[in-house]
Amino acid sequence: MWKVVWATLLLLATVCAQRGYAKETKGAPKVGHVSVVIVGGTGDLAKKYLWQGFFHLYANQVSSGYSFSFYGGGLLPKDKATPFLFEALKGVVCPRELSVERCALVKEQFLKLAEYWQLKTSEDYQALGKHLTEQLTQEGIVEAGRLFYLSVPAFAYADIAERINNSCRPTDGAWLRVVLEKPFGHDFSSAQLLSTQLGTSLKDEEMYRIDHYLGKQVVSKILPFRRENSKHLDPIWNKHHIERVEIVLKETLDARGRIPFYDQYGVIRDVIQNHLTEVMTLLTMGLPANLSDVKEVLRNKLKIFSALQHLDRNCATIGQYQNYNLEVQEELNKTKEYYSLTPTFAGIMVHIDIAQYEKMPIILTSGKMLDERLGYARILFKNDIFCVQSHNSVHCKPKQIVFYFGHGTLQYPAILVSKNLFKPDLMDTEWKEITEHKDVSVLGMPISDYYVLTPTVQREAYAELISHIFQGRKDSFISTENLLASWGFWTPLLHGLAKTSPRLYPGGADNGNMLDFKLLGREVTFANEAVVMIPQDHMGGSGAESFQVMQGKYRSAEMVSAWPEELIVRLAADLQASAEKAVREGGRFHLALSGGSSPLALFQRLARHHYSFPWRDTHVWMVDERCVPLTELDSNFRTLHDHLLQHVKMPYFNIHPMPVQMNQRLCVEEDSGALLYERDINQLVNASSFHFVLLGVGYDGHTASLFPGSKLDAHGDSLVALTESPAKPHQRMSLTLRAINQAQKVGVLVMGKSKHELVTQLSRVKDNPNKWPITGIRPTSGRLVWYIDYDALLG
Repeated sequence: MWKVVWATLLLLATVCAQRGYAKETKGAPKVGHVSVVIVGGTGDLAKKYLWQGFFHLYANQVSSGYSFSFYGGGLLPKDKATPFLFEALKGVVCPRELSVERCALVKEQFLKLAEYWQLKTSEDYQALGKHLTEQLTQEGIVEAGRLFYLSVPAFAYADIAERINNSCRPTDGAWLRVVLEKPFGHDFSSAQLLSTQLGTSLKDEEMYRIDHYLGKQVVSKILPFRRENSKHLDPIWNKHHIERVEIVLKETLDARGRIPFYDQYGVIRDVIQNHLTEVMTLLTMGLPANLSDVKEVLRNKLKIFSALQHLDRNCATIGQYQNYNLEVQEELNKTKEYYSLTPTFAGIMVHIDIAQYEKMPIILTSGKMLDERLGYARILFKNDIFCVQSHNSVHCKPKQIVFYFGHGTLQYPAILVSKNLFKPDLMDTEWKEITEHKDVSVLGMPISDYYVLTPTVQREAYAELISHIFQGRKDSFISTENLLASWGFWTPLLHGLAKTSPRLYPGGADNGNMLDFKLLGREVTFANEAVVMIPQDHMGGSGAESFQVMQGKYRSAEMVSAWPEELIVRLAADLQASAEKAVREGGRFHLALSGGSSPLALFQRLARHHYSFPWRDTHVWMVDERCVPLTELDSNFRTLHDHLLQHVKMPYFNIHPMPVQMNQRLCVEEDSGALLYERDINQLVNASSFHFVLLGVGYDGHTASLFPGSKLDAHGDSLVALTESPAKPHQRMSLTLRAINQAQKVGVLVMGKSKHELVTQLSRVKDNPNKWPITGIRPTSGRLVWYIDYDALLG
């Protein structure tokens, strides 16, 4: 411990002579001794960034009265690991503001304060905790706090947190801060589980989930820039003026050496779910009244997450560089037949369902083995100037703001505003305007066409965030709510892409235009045909014939079967054909749609591709509805509205939600909601016979909201009835078997491997509607068609 005391005293003497002793300010952190433990202290991240960041912290804070000790923890014994630790420590570089003499002194003392500590077992943590406490007691030093930085795989977090909690908590009055490196989980469920596990050992205020992008100077200035330039930005920061937002991170490196991690995560989990998503929220969230109010910033971020439109596989393009699979085979010891579907490139389009940004595309793109190392966020504005002659005029060029993270042609971080927009205000003395430029271009425009703001002193992201951790600032870190909201948004897309084969690309400049993608409504597709083809036997199929649509019989009725995408294409085409026939013959098409998750892909297909569908002559009815307000997420009508109705041009009076809420009450029988809906059907639908009724089927054999054991015969001649579900919300409203069986065509959509057992069972049972309501679907004069995907049919 004496080396801590003497090193600090010697350094303080030098610093005080140069600058005068820094007095503790009111409200400043408690001054005293700080123990820093980097678990994984000899790893790659620690060597590249963490020790450098903690060295800067030491150099900046030791003159304020703090003393420090540093421990690099790891699994190896001390004698084997110590040389690796000090090899990393020797490479640290002093802050620019230090003189050469002071730099040498600070670095020498920093090395003396660091040591290696084996942290492999519970006993090792107990020994470390005892050591830290004994040092304080022996020397009579007041403890300010303990900082543990977990630079280890996420699966080890919970065990280490428990050991820290049991053995290494600081003395009374001192703080504990535990830093967690991404990834924070693999999907929503794993992130939720990890958060729960960590919560049993650590308080929320003790955890710092680090996303180093939030430490980048340009990223941390997004909100201040928006605030300082609000007089210019407020009128144009919306869908009427912004053409699109692009958030891009390109890398030239491959994944070699990181394959055991990378092959489990891929590009979306690695950088898009965290880095790029955080930038997106900063660009689109409502500006808080107080930028330093952590709770208000979080509330505004969560509002964005709650408004993000659902992503499916049509919202993304994915790719994989050509040598990736060979690297996987080598590093994971796989056979030559093994083929990884992990994407190393992704282009994704996101939409925010609020009036300010409605239908404005936000593009998130990242990939490895691309043409250059570059990161930026670009807000591209619509240009309302038409240049008749002077096409090189600045007014004819794109209007854009670029938050340039660094690298690329510019090499330094900057905020760029095209000169045909406005001249930005300087935010503070830490930023300056650059007026003399080299002959470079940024995103297709000469640098001279921009106003350029850059940090006066460039600082590394990890050093910035380590300083914030030391100060107890949580505004640059990921909260539990923020984390789960992000995973909740991305998990459905990740699951939807799990079996999708990525497009292969050669890497670097040879990629050419292979990864360019185009935006069609809410759909993203590659702009060019792939040159490199994936062998069919590597795709899990059994040849090209596996993707053909198959027709046959199921339960003595017509059956159409195909892979999911092809099946939805066929069902949408059949629906449009029925609609066109009905309108041609009678002027109207009456379509009844059920709830559940199965028809979502159909709704999206109809909205994105069937522009000639006769929506103006179509009446949409509900097959069933939950007894909840129609604005709630559990409502079948809300789902239908969000995924289809709001995207097509249909007369308001042609939409017929079920009246489950009347007189401010839900599904009260004396309010006669079911009778009212039946009356509307009788008045508007010829002979009360829908042209097309689309149904699903539940695992228990229910269809619509007609459940086993509910005595369907009791509905008699009624077309609509109140029913009871075994699952919450229990009360439902549903078309009856009589109403469904009067339809001219009934389609039953069954999708997913989880339905295979049900499909097999239904193929064997006899008609018994009270036990298997779906078997009661027998159109009296119409057709019944089963639409079953191969996963459900073949398992």
